Amino acid sequence: MLGCLVEKQLTTPQQYPLTLNALSLACSQATNREPVMTLDDEAVQRALAELKVLHLVRFVLPSHGKSVTRYRHVLDEAFGLDTSQVALLAVLLLRGPQTPGELRARTGRMAEFTSVSAVQGELDVLAGQPEPLARLLPRRPGQKEDRWQQLLATESSGMSVAGGSESMDVAESKDAPQRSLLVHGTEHDVPPESTRTEDSRTDLENRVEVLASEVVALRDQVVELSASLSALRHNLGE
Repeated sequence: MLGCLVEKQLTTPQQYPLTLNALSLACSQATNREPVMTLDDEAVQRALAELKVLHLVRFVLPSHGKSVTRYRHVLDEAFGLDTSQVALLAVLLLRGPQTPGELRARTGRMAEFTSVSAVQGELDVLAGQPEPLARLLPRRPGQKEDRWQQLLATESSGMSVAGGSESMDVAESKDAPQRSLLVHGTEHDVPPESTRTEDSRTDLENRVEVLASEVVALRDQVVELSASLSALRHNLGE
């Protein structure tokens, strides 16, 4: 989901931040995704609430003519990343482990890299973060090029990365930061027991906030429809 928000921010900025419907469509699109998923609005809302708890997503409440809540990522702010680094993470989240050459080609609409070496340099920066965000994978038999993997989100087992088939060993999964992201609709890394109660309360508050904003939007739409109907009746002489 973070990958979808970054992708749409950088490729269709005129539509960003995204509405719930637009984000649901982005998460379920059939191109540039591995694996391809089908998510409903409820699953997307759960993911958004969880990402907000992690301070990786912000809710933009209706204002300035906007009638619905919209959503934006703050991945760059959370980790101090530039556009090129965020673009690389987005493609790794959306399509799993890839070579630097593949990443250069697939980030073309989001960031400009002058060479594969430039991509490699940014990957090294991501891997060198205090909490590493990417890592170089060991080559498998038959593979001729290095492949890179994002470390933001792992499968619920804590051993494999969403969108790819690579595995992390048990020691690495224990050392990785405990996050609970929803990527491609799959829950990842359950937080410690001591934080679950507070997270659940915050999650509930976030859901109430979303529902309240949707109610306000619906009420505004009813008012607009009522005014339009009254105007139509007046024009018809009723």
